[in-house]
Amino acid sequence: MSRRIPLSLPDITQLEVDAVVDVLRSGRFGDESIIQQFEHACARRTGRREAVAVASGTSALHCCLVACGVGPEDEVITTPFAPPAATLAIMQTGARPVFVDVDTKTMSMDRTMLESAITPRTRAIVSCEALGHSAGLEEIERIAQRHELILLENACEGFGGMNSGRAVGSFGRASCFSFHVGEQITTGEGGMILTDDDRLADLCRSLRNYGRDMMGLPVTVRMGFSCRFNPLGAALGVAQLARLDQIIERRRRVAREYFDRLIDYGYVTLPTIPEDLSVSWYTFVVRLNDLFEPGDRDQIILEMYRDGIECGIHYAPPVHLHPHVARTLGTRRGDFPVCEYISERTIALPIFASLSSDEVDQVCDSLDRAIEKVLMGRCKGRF
Repeated sequence: MSRRIPLSLPDITQLEVDAVVDVLRSGRFGDESIIQQFEHACARRTGRREAVAVASGTSALHCCLVACGVGPEDEVITTPFAPPAATLAIMQTGARPVFVDVDTKTMSMDRTMLESAITPRTRAIVSCEALGHSAGLEEIERIAQRHELILLENACEGFGGMNSGRAVGSFGRASCFSFHVGEQITTGEGGMILTDDDRLADLCRSLRNYGRDMMGLPVTVRMGFSCRFNPLGAALGVAQLARLDQIIERRRRVAREYFDRLIDYGYVTLPTIPEDLSVSWYTFVVRLNDLFEPGDRDQIILEMYRDGIECGIHYAPPVHLHPHVARTLGTRRGDFPVCEYISERTIALPIFASLSSDEVDQVCDSLDRAIEKVLMGRCKGRF
């Protein structure tokens, strides 16, 4: 019997195990040298001068926003087609998120709509690498510069990717990564701030540690938070980062096999990848075409789960329809029709470094059976 196939699995080898065990045996859980080693490695990878490790991708973005002075009365432009983390981080500062709908092909922020969303109260733009796709970043950066706005790159799903010869994570005033278990590399939980702004980096170091003085005095000099990183996660991260190219290439192999299997499959649309992008595959998302109705996607995922295939939904509902966000901002269905249409039709297929070619075939065969079953059930219901 074929094994159950999860949506994602971390790529862990003996190198990672030994790195974590070394820290455990040392007993030096307060030693920050391994954290600094991980920070320096991330900075080198993205070509940034400074890196600040924090507890999560969400706390990375929150610290950046606060360090940039974003607060009440400000507006921050972002996309509703993303995890809720970016929107919640903006709301935590007291600023108001302003959503821009997405491009139908790339599912990234629609640059043609971006400038029309800018008002005198706009302070910043938070771009989001939707599903690891960094399309349009250069243009978004130019728009931010033209309007003298802060650009924060929410690169949590794009680590290791490239855009027009630049590393994902090298755009804007600062960028943020996540190392959650579903990301390309993991530290169990954790995040990273990357920037070329020394002052911003120092402010974020203070903010992550209760707002303490950065000269070594144990006193709180500003409002801060408790979102420090930990040596165990850093040791895991250093080992993972040493293998990043290998991990990315293995995930790309899986993506290529999905393309080969599904390129002529008429029921789904595959990811659109512009020539100037080198994608670091966070997940592999297909989109059901216009033959399908809202609700069909969930039935297909259920049928695949019965086959032993775990799939995901990215991102449903879109952020502006989450109850808390909708209540607070007054957003409702119909506000961002492209995002809403896409979110009802996306299926994230399993992708991880150890997924075999036979298992890719198993996933694709299950997808075909599930789609046929849904379509046949609809036909029977008409007679």
